Amino acid sequence: MNSIIMKQELEARLANADRVISYNRDKDQLRIESKGTRKGITVSLSGIIAKWHIEKEKAIEEVVYYVEEGLHAMENPLQIKDYEKKIYPVIRSTSFPTEATEGTPFLFEEHTAETRIYYAVDMGKSYRLIDSKIVEKEGWNDKRIKEIALFNVRSLSNPLKEDRVAGNVFYFLNTNDGYDASRILNKGFLNEIEKKVTGTMVLAVPHQDVLIIADIQNDAGYDVLAQMSMGFFTNGRVPITALSFLYESGELEPIFILGKNKKK
Repeated sequence: MNSIIMKQELEARLANADRVISYNRDKDQLRIESKGTRKGITVSLSGIIAKWHIEKEKAIEEVVYYVEEGLHAMENPLQIKDYEKKIYPVIRSTSFPTEATEGTPFLFEEHTAETRIYYAVDMGKSYRLIDSKIVEKEGWNDKRIKEIALFNVRSLSNPLKEDRVAGNVFYFLNTNDGYDASRILNKGFLNEIEKKVTGTMVLAVPHQDVLIIADIQNDAGYDVLAQMSMGFFTNGRVPITALSFLYESGELEPIFILGKNKKK
């Protein structure tokens, strides 16, 4: 698989009389725009090709799905008052864009040195990040949206799977609802887990569809967590960070794990 073949494959699947598809050879990117709104989505072919070598057809289907859903969201004006119970916070890395393609700022706030909190409206098969235009149009304020989002994420179920490795306990939350990492904002839930922890409580959100909570009892636990986090981060659909976080008294502190040592 190379860029030319991938470009042709995506063009064939995304072709539509109402769209314009262009290719930037220097950046190896494909841009798909709506003729009506002139809004669009840019995808990096090199990243898709790398994923194709591992997942084959699934990698292409995933890109096509998200482009289609993304363009649909852009072409259909959003009224958040109709989705109040579907507003959620989403965790993203600090490298994630702070504004939409057309330059409109997203609604977000800083979380840790590695993460930010954005706000999204769940639309079933896809979601739409809330930006300043949506807030202004609806006559809402930032504080109200953030309060609703945190209330909604606290209402989500938190089914955990447990694994024990080298004397350490690892809990995994992986519902694939798009908001697994967002549960890191549910302090009530985390505080309940903290009561069960007998060692050091460490969290990881390597991508949006997993939250790892570790009860670390020894140095081997840090090594295992670091390997898990990197594995999830590398293969995640929406990577966040491979770093982990100490959790103590409701506060998160990023840590670097190297070998059998932990470094704050």
